[in-house]
Amino acid sequence: MRSDRPVYRKLEVNYRRNRKQYSTELLDALAADFCYQDCQDEYWHPEEFSLLYGTHLWQQSSPSQRIILNQLYWVAYYSQIISAEIATIFFNQTSAAGLYAQEDFRLVCDTLDLESSQERAHINAFKIICERVEASLFGRRIFSYPMRSPFSETMIFADTNRLKSWWKKVQLHCFGLLSSDNTFLACQYFTVRGLRTLNGKIVQHQLSRYYQNYADKNQVPIPTKISYYHFLDESFHFNSSTIISQDVINCLPKPTKFEKMVANLGIRGCQKDHYHFSVAINGIFWYDPALYSAIYQVLTSNIFGMDSREA
Repeated sequence: MRSDRPVYRKLEVNYRRNRKQYSTELLDALAADFCYQDCQDEYWHPEEFSLLYGTHLWQQSSPSQRIILNQLYWVAYYSQIISAEIATIFFNQTSAAGLYAQEDFRLVCDTLDLESSQERAHINAFKIICERVEASLFGRRIFSYPMRSPFSETMIFADTNRLKSWWKKVQLHCFGLLSSDNTFLACQYFTVRGLRTLNGKIVQHQLSRYYQNYADKNQVPIPTKISYYHFLDESFHFNSSTIISQDVINCLPKPTKFEKMVANLGIRGCQKDHYHFSVAINGIFWYDPALYSAIYQVLTSNIFGMDSREA
């Protein structure tokens, strides 16, 4: 790959700049310092990124209820990101195994190692804040969950059942096994990763701008800061996906029919995962009927005080 200097240069620049802005220790410190009571009366991102924004419930909510719905969007959104990043860590490593078998691919593997360490910091920060917020508001989990396998459904509120979930698990196991010993499929994973995260980057950019537009950076709520630093990391990760899936892959021999079939199945699966759109939460492809139980718990909590019939 070194013979293709433009591609190698892109990788070098992306890797170097990502290392330079490495913010894992900062994220760890922010998460450790988080206390919900310190920022419970503030919006954490733009108003339109609130749970149930634009619905009749939102329109009839009090100012304090709207603030909580804004904060619950953060909890719900980053609970979904945790699931995606758990899977990303695993497939980064299986893909690195497939790529390292080639000459001059160490830089790609070092990039993926760096990104995986950042993903672990993201997960830790999101998990701490989500759990503390839900414990304070509800005394139990609603959107968050214990740590899970990378072979679970990536969408935490999906149109699925036990059979579909089992079949998805089999497919993910198979792809992990194949990509760890196939350089083309290892690269092709980053096409899927890029597609999965494209919409996320659009949302995360808007969340990060809330921090950038804050007048007094010392008074920014910790979740808002974490959104900003997460976006910085993910910008480099998206660059990696683009370079590997569009440039590095062209350094390889032409794929076989089998490799093309597996690659297309991966893209098809990604499209199916992103088939739905949610009225309840802007920017996530959740299946709203699967979300009813969580919304019901929010509405019957002390925040809204509805009885079962009203909810």
